[in-house]
Amino acid sequence: MPRYILCIGAHPDDNELKAAGVAARWAAQGHTVKFVAVTNGDVGHFSEGGGPLALRRTAEVRECARLLGIETQVLDIHDGELMPSLENRKTIGRLIREWQADVVLGHRRYDYHPDHRYVGVLLDDTAVVVVAPFFATDTPPTPRNPMYLYYSDEFLKPYPFDPAIVVGIDDVAEKKWSCIAAMPSQFGDKDSWQARTLPGVPAADRERQAWLIDQVRQRDAAVADRYRDKLIAIYGAERGKAIRYAEAFELSQYGRQATLDELREIFAVT
Repeated sequence: MPRYILCIGAHPDDNELKAAGVAARWAAQGHTVKFVAVTNGDVGHFSEGGGPLALRRTAEVRECARLLGIETQVLDIHDGELMPSLENRKTIGRLIREWQADVVLGHRRYDYHPDHRYVGVLLDDTAVVVVAPFFATDTPPTPRNPMYLYYSDEFLKPYPFDPAIVVGIDDVAEKKWSCIAAMPSQFGDKDSWQARTLPGVPAADRERQAWLIDQVRQRDAAVADRYRDKLIAIYGAERGKAIRYAEAFELSQYGRQATLDELREIFAVT
């Protein structure tokens, strides 16, 4: 059954980092997938900013979307200035209602970055009202509460990320790496956020981009290793042990609940 899936991240690269693998597979299976960046990323660089950077990052995620076979949108909210306001709750609610989303993915509210935190708060706050006919009445309510899932993270307080489903992405990994490579403002430039904040980044342009993309590979490999027991439980011992790269998702208590069997079907885990 075709589904409408909406991934809502704080910046133009968050969805791509956390869900490009499953998005590529969903698109190939005929589901309709959209990535939304709630802020325009206009401070996410050390030598470039403002409107030119926002336009550059929007062009980058559009290229990512083309490679993945999905749709994308970047909202015009300044990077670092997102607030969990009523206006923004309605904005997020309208996006979910316009998409008639069956599944919504995004950040938890526990994160070092305020934009990530507030995307999590806003998502939680929409989980009830998206079905209310008299909320944001310029959009149609969803017929039932969507299923909400959170992206993986490593924060431990007040409680650690607890995945309901861990998905091997080896078969679509190259599409994900191509998507990441299409975002040099974040994974290539010498003054990109990653290049300026990670230790040991090579100085030469080609080596630097290859090194930064490999950091993303290592993160997805770390997800597979961290949740190896769950991969084995989901895929069986032989396949679960062999998976190199994975993306993981926690089921929110606020949206529609799902059994593991339903999650396996949604994420095409067979």
